[in-house]
Amino acid sequence: MALEASGIRGAELIGGQQPSAAQRMNDPQLDGVGEQLQRIAVQAVSQLLPFSIVRIDEVKALEVAQSLAALLRAERFAEMVELFAPPLRAAVSADALRLAWAAELAGRGKVRQIGEPVSAAAEAEPVRVRIPVKCADGNFTVVTSVGGDGLLHGLRLDPDGGAEWQPPYYAEPTRFIERDVLLGTGPLAVPGTLSLPVGPGPWPAVVLLSGGGAFDRDESSGPNKPLKDLAWGLASWNVAVLRFDKITFTRPDRLPSDFTMTDEYLPHALAAIRLLRQQSEVDADRIHLLGHSMGGKAAPRIAAADPSIAGLVLLAADAQPMHEAAVRVARYLTALAPHPSADEAVTALVRQAALVAGPALTPDTPSELLPLGLSAAYWLDLRGYDPVATAAGLACPMLILQGGRDYQVTVADDLTRWRGALEGRPDVAIRIHPDANHLFFTGQGRPTPAEYARPGHVDAAVVDEIATWLARR
Repeated sequence: MALEASGIRGAELIGGQQPSAAQRMNDPQLDGVGEQLQRIAVQAVSQLLPFSIVRIDEVKALEVAQSLAALLRAERFAEMVELFAPPLRAAVSADALRLAWAAELAGRGKVRQIGEPVSAAAEAEPVRVRIPVKCADGNFTVVTSVGGDGLLHGLRLDPDGGAEWQPPYYAEPTRFIERDVLLGTGPLAVPGTLSLPVGPGPWPAVVLLSGGGAFDRDESSGPNKPLKDLAWGLASWNVAVLRFDKITFTRPDRLPSDFTMTDEYLPHALAAIRLLRQQSEVDADRIHLLGHSMGGKAAPRIAAADPSIAGLVLLAADAQPMHEAAVRVARYLTALAPHPSADEAVTALVRQAALVAGPALTPDTPSELLPLGLSAAYWLDLRGYDPVATAAGLACPMLILQGGRDYQVTVADDLTRWRGALEGRPDVAIRIHPDANHLFFTGQGRPTPAEYARPGHVDAAVVDEIATWLARR
């Protein structure tokens, strides 16, 4: 989110090392602050790390999970971390876990009951266990994996419901075809999907950039796939769309310790642009970037690296420094479900954010002292990048859209910065969709993370506006 953007959407705990696709146990995403507690936000707490090769008895696994359930009931987060295997402990601190828990409760109300653990039938290690949590205004499940060493090797907070993504009504699958593509070469290549309108073209095109963290090509979050909504909707409007799994999703084991936001986005976005130029159905002079949340923040940097990019579409693009946004969103979430432990987590986050902002941050600063479990290299890269100033230096046209009900990336904290630098330009259009949240799903009332767990779609008006803007370019 912007706690995706900033790393806090709702409840995904992810530290410096991201889980692989195979390790995510059908994780509803991680844009969960999930984009970095992806962070903490509803992408949900997902840290699924390599499993132990030693078998563990199912009864023993349930005993370990019962210990976790008891600590959850007492909210004794520091003791919970002692149950983690070393890689998970290094990635998820007690403060991060406390804040993710508070974020998950925000909008769901007080915990009514934490049930008994139930193991999933499986022959392979680890033993996967689900712990049901009933709240005043909704339920969720703690999903964990117990290895042969008797420690927890994975942890995720899953929204209940089990609903699957359904195509939005505005998508017309008969009007486009899809192809599998591969971006890059070697072990760091990532798979993607190219959606091409039926007909010879050549068509305008967009490369979709998801929020920060371990997102697949659809930006999947529970039952929702906002980038797939956009891809199918725009392809139905005669726009070629390329979306891809992020390297943080497919190969977290290959990420270097000095991995940065630039590394997270730039190489595969540029490869996607090159691939689109090779398609006879695509107009090579009308290839655009469409970035959501942190993807929108990264888009100007990518366009600066490739001046041939025809234009930018920025959806809920964060402009406030991410360490500041993390504190703001954390305070918002804890206000939804006040609790002393949540206040402690916010206090710790404030201390960590101050370190990012100050002169004491160096490449050697340990990640456990920094927000969201991200490395010093990641924070230094972010601190040295001004997305608004970079965008102002570009000559290409831009469409900037913002949801009025977005508490992660907001009109007051983010859009005002884009407006201040770009609003006077005739080739820049800036619009607010008053009822839209961070995913551009419409709703009413005070927004909460619980919205992300309910099935929805990117508003048709947003898709129409983007398609119309692209057609005029």
